[in-house]
Amino acid sequence: MKHTVNDGFPYYIELVEGKDYQQLFASKEAIDLLKSLRESKATYRYAPNKWSIKQIVGHMTDHERIMTYRALRFSRKDKTTLPGYDQNLLVENSRFDELSLSQLLNDFENVRNATLSFIQSLSPEQLKLTGMAWKFELTVEEFLKATVGHEQHHVAVIKEKYLSSN
Repeated sequence: MKHTVNDGFPYYIELVEGKDYQQLFASKEAIDLLKSLRESKATYRYAPNKWSIKQIVGHMTDHERIMTYRALRFSRKDKTTLPGYDQNLLVENSRFDELSLSQLLNDFENVRNATLSFIQSLSPEQLKLTGMAWKFELTVEEFLKATVGHEQHHVAVIKEKYLSSN
């Protein structure tokens, strides 16, 4: 692995290198793992100032919404440079910890189903179109790979930091 999480999109894209990103989007592995957790576990933080599992789920959902919106714009040949976003601001101003894990997972699944529908609507030509978000110019397909790679990253963190130590 040549990138780190601090590199952003390149790191997430690298996480899915050699894998079928559409199959990763269709996989229920992350949802099944998260559905297996007790509600009490979902508020666990492995260290002070770290997000709870509920906050991670909400963040993954927000991130997928934002990335799919970007991919949509770029797939329609919109060349507007789109800004980045402050993930901490979005989590801090959410209600993720107040909602049940079930509600959060339902929202995540709804967003995922919309993403899958969007992906299925794209032509091979649209997947090759490019757009600029924050400081990254990527193809639509790369935005999608970065999106599912982001999920892969957070699921690995949940397994390593949240489920193995508590």
